[in-house]
Amino acid sequence: MSFCIHGLAVSYGIAIGRAHLVSQATLEVSHYLLPGKHVEPEIARLEEALSEVRAELSGIKASAAAGAPSEVGAFVDVHLMILADPLICDEPKSLIRAHRCNAEWALVQQMERLVEQFDAIEDAYLRERRADVIQVVERVVKYLMGHPRSGRVRGKLDEPMIVVAHDLSPADTLDYRQHQIAGFVTDLGGPTSHTAIVARGLNIPAVVGSHHARELIRDEDMIIIDGSRGIVIIDPDQRTLDEYQLRARELELERSKLKRLKTTRAATLDGEDIALLANIELAADVAQVREVDADGIGLFRTEFLFLGRDTLPNEDEQFEAYRSVAQAMKGRPITIRTLDIGADKGLKGAQRIEPNPALGLRAIRYCLSEPQLFLTQLRAILRASHFGRVRLMLPMLVNGHEVDHALEMVEKAKEQLRAEKQKFDEGIEIGGMIEVPAAALALGVFLKRLSFLSIGTNDLIQYTLAVDRTDEAVAHLYDPIHPAVLRLIAQTIQGARRAGLPVAVCGAMAGEPQYTRLLLGMGLREFSMHPSQILEVKQEILRAEVGDLAMKVMRLLRVDEPEKLRDMIARINEG
Repeated sequence: MSFCIHGLAVSYGIAIGRAHLVSQATLEVSHYLLPGKHVEPEIARLEEALSEVRAELSGIKASAAAGAPSEVGAFVDVHLMILADPLICDEPKSLIRAHRCNAEWALVQQMERLVEQFDAIEDAYLRERRADVIQVVERVVKYLMGHPRSGRVRGKLDEPMIVVAHDLSPADTLDYRQHQIAGFVTDLGGPTSHTAIVARGLNIPAVVGSHHARELIRDEDMIIIDGSRGIVIIDPDQRTLDEYQLRARELELERSKLKRLKTTRAATLDGEDIALLANIELAADVAQVREVDADGIGLFRTEFLFLGRDTLPNEDEQFEAYRSVAQAMKGRPITIRTLDIGADKGLKGAQRIEPNPALGLRAIRYCLSEPQLFLTQLRAILRASHFGRVRLMLPMLVNGHEVDHALEMVEKAKEQLRAEKQKFDEGIEIGGMIEVPAAALALGVFLKRLSFLSIGTNDLIQYTLAVDRTDEAVAHLYDPIHPAVLRLIAQTIQGARRAGLPVAVCGAMAGEPQYTRLLLGMGLREFSMHPSQILEVKQEILRAEVGDLAMKVMRLLRVDEPEKLRDMIARINEG
């Protein structure tokens, strides 16, 4: 009997295939007492399991390095870091010795203690780590209990498979790449969950946050994933199946046509040139940028050089990463964002227990509180500016004092390099990110001090609507086209343009084709997004006429009713 399950659409496309159910949590383990002579062998068994899982994760990361999205390596590194943490690898051994218990029970008991601490704090960063801890422990417990790895497929199916799981770790998701996987469906997750990010990077349709899919779907059920609407259809009738097969072929044809746009100039019908830039995390991502012939790099997220490691990268290591990107881009602009640590990202050994990290010591606040770390990064960026057209960008600005302090640090770094006779671009442009409503509403402070602006829509939406975008309980309230959000974005774009400052959007909205005409009508002329999104956005630009859009968007910005607003945006996209 055919039925539908609704979830969150996090990776577009249509997938049709047979369900492959991933074994649900194995964390309900038995507890039994050991004879004294078996305690040390039990500890050795735990050590063996930890070692095997560590090797397995390292192998998955290495085998996937070339074709996986860059964020994945950082995710797997976080799991390796958790696996090496004494709270996970040493505390269970103490429990085994103290209680003469089996390794599975000791490991799960320790995990539950950690989870209770995370639940009590209730913030975005620690909630994310909570899920990671559970995934790591589950992987070790599965090994201890002799269960197969999550990514191993039972038997051989001739048809593409839809992976259905309660949740998937980044390593699990990568492990499935060796099989004919058509899509992912999970009970948990949101737009920024591991499964969502990996699925988008691999261009695999996915629906997450479906809550009960794992319970309702049976192995080898025929499934359709509609990744644009967040719908999962189980056991579709022939008419529905035929309809979706046709739509899937049309989508595939459309994607192949997009490749022809690679060398086409990004300009609107009335001749307005638009810059299409790429967001990257690691130097290796430049290959993807060049594949789509992006106009430059609008956001180099440097924090991925710092995450998942025991020591901070030194100046030379950072310099080599920045220099390699500058040289590879051959004169095209590269905007390097200074370290954006805090909230959903943290350095090992630098995490602080904060009531609400999203509102705490993060981004520019963190850098200014760690002057030596900040100075080291500034020196590395400045040195790299000698090898290409490098721009420096400060994240999460709120007031002029932060900018002044940061500019003083830049000047100090320049003075040091001059004294050392190190070459750098004396006129390097320095810009800032508008990610907080206060910055958008008091824009003049930044227009006077900076050379360019970039709007980080992800955080701007989160802070404007008081919605934690990583929390699945409120993820449905995260609305990029809320009237307040649109007015803040439009106000920032128009204010920067009046002042003669370049302004870009580098958040997720820039890469969503349904918002391209809306942003063009607001006056945006620089978009920065994941490289895989550039050609689709370019197609929208080629079909748009900005003279006509400006008047329509001006009327739209006066509307307060969300449903009316959505209808107006739909009409703009149709016309």
